[in-house]
Parts: sequence; structure tokens; C-alpha cells
Amino acid sequence: MQKYRSPGVYKEDIFPVPAAEFLTGVPVFLGLAEQGDMNSVVKLTHWQQFEESFGKAMSGSYLAYAVRGFFENGGSVCYVVRLDNTSLSELERGLELQAVVKEIDLVCTPDIMTNPFDASRLQKTVLDQCDKSGDRFAILDSIPDANSDKVLEQREKLSDAKNGALYYPWLFVQGGSKEEFVSVPPSGHVAGVYARTDMHKGVFKAPANEILKGVLDTETEITNLEQDKLNPESVNCIRTFKGRGIRVWGARTLVGEYEAEWLYINVRRLFLTVGRWIEEYMQNIIFEPNDFRLWSRIIRELTAYFNNLFKQGALKGGAPSDAFYIKCDAETNPPEVRDKGMIVTEVGLKPVTASEFVIIRIIHGDSGVTINGVAEPLKK
Repeated sequence: MQKYRSPGVYKEDIFPVPAAEFLTGVPVFLGLAEQGDMNSVVKLTHWQQFEESFGKAMSGSYLAYAVRGFFENGGSVCYVVRLDNTSLSELERGLELQAVVKEIDLVCTPDIMTNPFDASRLQKTVLDQCDKSGDRFAILDSIPDANSDKVLEQREKLSDAKNGALYYPWLFVQGGSKEEFVSVPPSGHVAGVYARTDMHKGVFKAPANEILKGVLDTETEITNLEQDKLNPESVNCIRTFKGRGIRVWGARTLVGEYEAEWLYINVRRLFLTVGRWIEEYMQNIIFEPNDFRLWSRIIRELTAYFNNLFKQGALKGGAPSDAFYIKCDAETNPPEVRDKGMIVTEVGLKPVTASEFVIIRIIHGDSGVTINGVAEPLKK
């Protein structure tokens, strides 16, 4: 700071340090590589870093192609966990390893497809981990060389899950030489579309009707009749359109019929992002006196955040009061709740694709922040 020698009024230019950016569309890739540490989660910000850390594309692995496809399609940050093999125990080890990195919100496991006969069991493990963490969304691959009937069989084996989506078919991409092309699972390229859509429009926009870059062709050409069978079963298709390129043409989660409010990827990811934001920026209220002053503070901070979402177009309504509500008072925090050291806030948001409010409960306690869904959405 400048020193002044005499009393007076002085002008100083102060440049505040910008707040850290809250990123979405940040995947972790778990798979096989020819080199690299197996006990760390490696952050990458460009494709060349993969080759420096993990080597060239390894025979019998799709990891390198997935990471390359991510960056080709607009991704800016990802993480990689090197696995020793694709056994269940090794996958579980990798999933536990990446769970501590808060920046991650997507999970891709392309090398599960090196063992397609065990793919459904391994993919269920990924879905279970995403449900357990409560802040991640899985991008799953269809099995290789599959027709629509085979993919529907694969879908049937997967449990209904709101925190995951399945993509079909595989893609042809450039191999190691200009003359070579290889067939790869689509998750890495699709993850890049998620990141690109988040960056240019927002997490609330469906990552669909978007061109896949770095793709030569699809392994199977899907017709309208085939999509009519696949789409209702939550198989998201990748299709080639004359004059419009190769595009992601589906935006459904793997949710069952009893959780229809989570049918669309963008709606589910919006709520996952809200939960991540609250956990990141509202930890400082824990252990504060649980009274009306704290309730007012929570409402004020959440209102500012949701107003910003409304202005971005993430929420539906003619005014903010139509798009969301926040309830944090003596009714949500009766004496028995306060005696347990918890602060309960009820939030209702109206996403752009939903006709009703989807309601969550935010519980602050001495163990952290918990986001719980409410069974029945509240009609406006």
C-alpha cells in the first residue's frame, strides 16, 4: 500500500481478485494407459498433456480416444485415473480415488467396453457411485457392434438411474495414421458436447442437437423407426443428417417412470449443479446460531443465486416469483430439527422443461450439506 506524508483525501485504484470460476462439464475418465501413476487423479487442460502423462493410444484401450474427443468437442478441463485392468475391484478403486475431487461433475468409463460381456454390471457400479456422491452424472457407452435390439437388452440390464445417460452407437475416428480409422465408444466426444454446451449456453440447456467434431462416421446409421423404439427407453442416439453433420440426438436420463421429473439430462444436471454450488458457497453458515437471522441470510443468498439462474434462462416463469421459491423458517426448522444441529431449507425450482416445481430440501449440519429430493413436486 502507498504511504502518505500528510493528511488529505487520496485516490487509489484497487483491483479485486476475481472469484474462482464455478466450473461444470468437467469429466473424469477412467481407463487403461501404457504409463502413468495409478494412485493419483491427473488434471488435464489440453490433449497434449495426456500423451505426456499417459503415453500414446494403447492397443486394447479407448481412453486416449475418449480424452482426445473431449478436447476436440470443446472441453477445457478433465481428469484422468489410470486403471490397471477393468475388473470390478479396480473400477471401484478408481471411482473412490476420484470421489475426493470436487471439481468433477461427469464420469466416463470408456474402457469398460474392452469387456462388453460384463459391461452392464460395471456400468451399474458407476451409476451407484454417482448416486452415492450426489454431485456427478455418468455418460455411458453402448456395447460395440450392436443393433438396436442389442442396445435395448443392454438398457434393460441397467437399473433405472437419474444420474446417468446411455449413448448409441459407436463412432469412427482418425487413428494413429492418416489412413487408419478406428471405432470408439462415444462417451468422450459426448462429454465434450456437455462442456461446450455448458460454456456457451449453460448447464440448463440440453446437450443435444449438437454437432460431434472429430468424428468421421457412426458405426450404425439409425433410422427414424429405430429411434422411435430407442428414445422412449432412454437410449440417446447419435445420428447423421444430410447437410447437418453428425449430431447428438437425445437428452434423456436412465430414470424410471416413477421419477419423471428427472427425465431430461439438463433438468437433472441443473439440480446437481445447484447442490454443488450450495455445498461450495454456503459451508460458512454451519455452526451459526439457528434463528431467524440465519434463515434470512440463507434466503437472501439463495435468492441472489436463483435470480441469476432465472436471468440466464435456466428457470421458467414471467418473473422470479413464478420460477422459484425458498422456505427457511420456523416451520422447516422446528425445535426438534434445531436440537439436532440441522438447518433445513425447502427450495422449489421450475426448470425450463418442467411444468411443475421440482422440490429439494437442503440440510446443513455439522457433517456438511445434504441435498434431499421431495417425493411429490408442488404444483404452482
